[in-house]
Amino acid sequence: MYTASDLRKGLKIELDGQPYDIVEYQFVKPGKGQAMYKCRIKNLLTGATMDRTFRAVDRIDKPDLEQRTGHYIYPDGNAYVFSDEQTFEEVRVGEDVLGDRRFFLTENMEVDLLLHNGQVISVDLPTFIEKQIVATEPGVRGDTATNVTKPARIDSGYELPVPLFLNEGDWIRIDTRTGAYVDRVSKA
Repeated sequence: MYTASDLRKGLKIELDGQPYDIVEYQFVKPGKGQAMYKCRIKNLLTGATMDRTFRAVDRIDKPDLEQRTGHYIYPDGNAYVFSDEQTFEEVRVGEDVLGDRRFFLTENMEVDLLLHNGQVISVDLPTFIEKQIVATEPGVRGDTATNVTKPARIDSGYELPVPLFLNEGDWIRIDTRTGAYVDRVSKA
């Protein structure tokens, strides 16, 4: 169990059987009365955030979280199959857990799986991946205004804005946290 004085940004706690991550933390000592710990916490299952105030005497549970390394194997309907690196068991993760990150999966990609009570609640991909543009409109010659973009689609079907100078067949680096274009990659 944690005490309120153990709270800090990034700490994972459990309230009412749900795992939470502390996003913001503030220690408040009013002129009169007890010290308080004001926190903004994010539910790791639903993604919802809320504000919560703890008193110095409060006790907070530790969540049953486990971090494992796995490899992406293949899609299976609305689920994605990963191989647990320790036990070599197949772990199925739904689209709702992955969100748009499912578009960035490549065969045998190493990922970090976060489990709560044996269920996968989060999949962390490498920060940057390289993908090939399969469809985009040709750039208009002479249209050189700064930060002008056009839509492009990668092989998985994900569409993102890219600079005008990119064409079909070009390789790009994508930030998996935001889904945004980072830079062009030369593949020789």
